[in-house]
Amino acid sequence: MKIVLGADHGGFELKEIIRAWLEEKGHEVTDTGCHSSESVDYPVYAKKVCEMVSDGSAERGILVCGTGIGMSMAANRHAGIRAALCHEIFTAEMSRRHNDANVLCMGGRVIGSALAMEMVRTWIETPFDNGRHSRRIAMFDTVSDID
Repeated sequence: MKIVLGADHGGFELKEIIRAWLEEKGHEVTDTGCHSSESVDYPVYAKKVCEMVSDGSAERGILVCGTGIGMSMAANRHAGIRAALCHEIFTAEMSRRHNDANVLCMGGRVIGSALAMEMVRTWIETPFDNGRHSRRIAMFDTVSDID
């Protein structure tokens, strides 16, 4: 699978662990940065990841900042992005099954690397259930039209 990664300084260390694991598992990984623990602005990296997911150059994206909150807020401003902020395995799984999340957001200062890796594995392996969920996702673009 083609996966694009991005992180700010608060998520740099976890992003590096995730990148190494994904490459070891044979995924095609693009790392948009950041490339150190020096302070940076997370919206810059969210944009890079979301552009690649939106234009199809990557199937999915993973964003990591200190809490995951900023990255998820920034990512969900981009058309076609369904970013899910997850802190445990159940929400990572359900973000795929019910919401067809195409970007996973995590907090490098909130969860440990072992849990993060299990979340990434679950998120990558879990399919979208389609069915009634497809109708709901289609409504995302027309939220103002929902009565």
